[in-house]
Amino acid sequence: MLPDGKMYPLVTRPSNKSGLKALPVVIIGNGPSGICLSYLLSGYTPYFKRHSLHPHPILQRKLEEAPEVSVLDQDLEYLSEGLEGRSHSPVALLFDTLQRPDTDLGGTAESVLTWWHEPDRAIPHLVLGRNPPGGAWHSIEGSMVTLSKGEWMGLPDLPFKEWLKQKRRGLRNNRATAEDIAQYYQHYVMKKGLQKNFRWGTVVTSVRKVSAESISNHTQKDLQEDSDSLWNSNEKSTEIFQVDGFFKTVEGDKEPFTIYAENVVLATGTYDNPTWLGVKGENLSYVHHQLSALEEAVKNNSVGIMSDPVLIVGAGLTAADAILFAHHCNIPVIHAFRRRVTDPGLIFNQLPKMMYPEYHKVHQMMKEQTAACAGPYECYISLPEHHVLSFGKDKKCILQDKNGCQKAYKISMALVLTGSNPNLSFLPNNGIDLAIDSDQPVNSKRNPIDVDPFTYECTQEKGLYALGPLAGDNFVRFVQGGALAAASSLAKKANKNPP
Repeated sequence: MLPDGKMYPLVTRPSNKSGLKALPVVIIGNGPSGICLSYLLSGYTPYFKRHSLHPHPILQRKLEEAPEVSVLDQDLEYLSEGLEGRSHSPVALLFDTLQRPDTDLGGTAESVLTWWHEPDRAIPHLVLGRNPPGGAWHSIEGSMVTLSKGEWMGLPDLPFKEWLKQKRRGLRNNRATAEDIAQYYQHYVMKKGLQKNFRWGTVVTSVRKVSAESISNHTQKDLQEDSDSLWNSNEKSTEIFQVDGFFKTVEGDKEPFTIYAENVVLATGTYDNPTWLGVKGENLSYVHHQLSALEEAVKNNSVGIMSDPVLIVGAGLTAADAILFAHHCNIPVIHAFRRRVTDPGLIFNQLPKMMYPEYHKVHQMMKEQTAACAGPYECYISLPEHHVLSFGKDKKCILQDKNGCQKAYKISMALVLTGSNPNLSFLPNNGIDLAIDSDQPVNSKRNPIDVDPFTYECTQEKGLYALGPLAGDNFVRFVQGGALAAASSLAKKANKNPP
């Protein structure tokens, strides 16, 4: 059901010998990537704003060459050539610098883009998601503060800061809460009139290539049985994607659907599958893999100041958030992680202290409060260069240090917060064939899906696109470039582009 309370029917399986009309685009995932692409596919078109001045002189000259031609219709490789910044994606850097020209230098220069709504350029599409628009932001504890600056969380032509001002709120340390972000993304979809393209409460269970001819000649039963084919259909004919899944009704029932699409865009993010350690006892009921379990335990009073310590495993920002939350609630913590505290790869060693004081505090605790050396922080012990060997039924956890010494700790609960992986179980072979290293699972940091950098189309499967973390873009400010690249490519396919 959509926020306005209406239910929109999804395409269902065709009846016997029925004809078939495939939708041009189906987007799986309704987080920032999916929302931004829907905006661009809905006819909202970026142009260079006449008389505006970009601080990058070469880019300024290129933009002045054809101001009457939309950025979507220009050569993105040419425009992005020579740009440098915090992303490896040239189009991500391009779109970011067009919207926020000098933000990395601390500047507040206005966007050099102007947006026109050109309905004749719109490409019919659907955006499917489990949660309301905003994706995984609805699953993150609402008071958590974003790593990125608040203005970097905004989407095209509706600055986040302006929206926050209307709520009579400001940014804390230039950063926003997860609840604010989730509400902003929902508001964006409504404000821009995109809601007719969104279906949330949907779960996709299968995406595969099929022959358009075979579908129109098959019965419904045949379609259901023909489920073991991988990407490529055997018939040399027009191929389209068949997207199967179900949506949850208000009553809680699951209603199946099938959609046929000429192009499918994967924008599911990586929040779905928390990483497991793979050790004995990890499936016991007191071992958890999400921060929300600690919040729930505090609400239920099942952990508190007098409890045995909570074990937190991991040295990323989610682990740091858990430590801050436990510290705030006076809950004792044992913090185990594999790296050295001084390891340059540790995220805390890459963050400016002034902008992230709370994470700097966690890093200080990790350095100063080890088991071997008592420090000023109560209820916290840091165990660098340790790893978990096993969890016992008696709530005893065995940890081992770098020298092979083992020690048992009695704990109340364990939080294993060592990252997460995308859930691509709806793709043939879990999407592994699409990755840069096709022998390993897809991972946003180590092994993203292999895409063309200027179209974001999968190199291994034409018509399939990947955006956001799946393509290696892990920050909201940079996922939008992927949406621009995909929209430009899809517009060319739809023959909407001027010659």
